[in-house]
Amino acid sequence: METRNIVVLTGAGISAESGLATFRGPDGLWEGHRVEDVCTPQAFARNRALVQRFYDERRARLAEVEPNAAHEALARLDSEWRGELLIVTQNVDDLHERAGARRLLHMHGELKSAWCIACGIRTRWEASLGDGPDCPGCGKAATLRPDIVWFGEMPYGMERIDAALARADLFVSIGTSGAVYPAAGFVQSARHYGARTLELNLERSEGSAYFQETRLGAAGTLVPDWVGEMLG
Repeated sequence: METRNIVVLTGAGISAESGLATFRGPDGLWEGHRVEDVCTPQAFARNRALVQRFYDERRARLAEVEPNAAHEALARLDSEWRGELLIVTQNVDDLHERAGARRLLHMHGELKSAWCIACGIRTRWEASLGDGPDCPGCGKAATLRPDIVWFGEMPYGMERIDAALARADLFVSIGTSGAVYPAAGFVQSARHYGARTLELNLERSEGSAYFQETRLGAAGTLVPDWVGEMLG
């Protein structure tokens, strides 16, 4: 079967090799915090200062890390692949962009973006949000929140993702746990539409049984090898 259209899903495992903490550790915490205390609209309403500080720290951390070989390989695929390609990432960091990827969708939002809960504008943001800065759109103070999809909120770009899966000849999942929906269900959608499915992961994911092929190892090794195969 000829491969022309590809959808790639990336998760925390690809950024872990650059030194960024994966979303949730084995103890259920994300860098010492209960997920419920920093990753829900209710948490933001209850303790805005804690949530803003948590994401300010994550945003600042991006300056200390660099894209790794897996990010760079996907950027090469983006540059050289002549068919359709959509890289869907669950990650909120900017490592894909810094490596050079352009056909990219952040389904869970971005650390370097702020969302005004008063006027709805989204704006690029690299500074702190903890001191309640004015919104560049409406001018109101203390209305900006991290542009992150929290639990209970709808991921971004779902219609675009589903349309890409419907056209895909190949779906590839890289560095994902297979535990967080709706992304965990993409492999089943891809197979329903007739795409071949490949998992590249450090260990088998919770949805590993749905993939036709699984390759285990470090993303920094597996992804460049796979991209090399695809580009011949």
